[in-house]
Amino acid sequence: MSIWWSLHLRREAASVPLARRFLLGAMETAGVDPDISFDLSVALSEACANAVEHGGDHRGRDERSVGRDPWDVWDEFPGTTSGEYRVTAYLEGEKCRIEVADSGPGFPARRTLRASAPQQYPPLGAEDGRGLCIIEQLADHVHFANRPGRGAVVSFDKILKWRKGALLMAS
Repeated sequence: MSIWWSLHLRREAASVPLARRFLLGAMETAGVDPDISFDLSVALSEACANAVEHGGDHRGRDERSVGRDPWDVWDEFPGTTSGEYRVTAYLEGEKCRIEVADSGPGFPARRTLRASAPQQYPPLGAEDGRGLCIIEQLADHVHFANRPGRGAVVSFDKILKWRKGALLMAS
């Protein structure tokens, strides 16, 4: 047996714990080991927080964006819409895959190459930039991609461990 679910959420901070609780509840009901559920919930929280912070619609920009550092594209300007993002989770067999997709500007070009490049971490004094690194450490496989003209997608997989007597235990 397998299950999947999808949530369409407003790009608001309150949506992050909602998605996390939804995942934890589904994992507990299915009988997934609590340590695996916790790792996936932290990774999901980081992906959702990134969608909330960076995943907005940036079509309202003006000349202020010309000549800006590409890493500053995440800063929203007045008049932009708040947008939504989508979380989809699949529990099938021995694996869980989670995808978080937003409608923002996508990853800067050098971020999309991250999967094939050596792992790079933010400077120790950086106030942000650790979310994707945390996801990489907690999941077994991570993929960062841009949807042409439609935002970014972070997907990650983790091999599941089951509690004794689990409802969805892999056969």
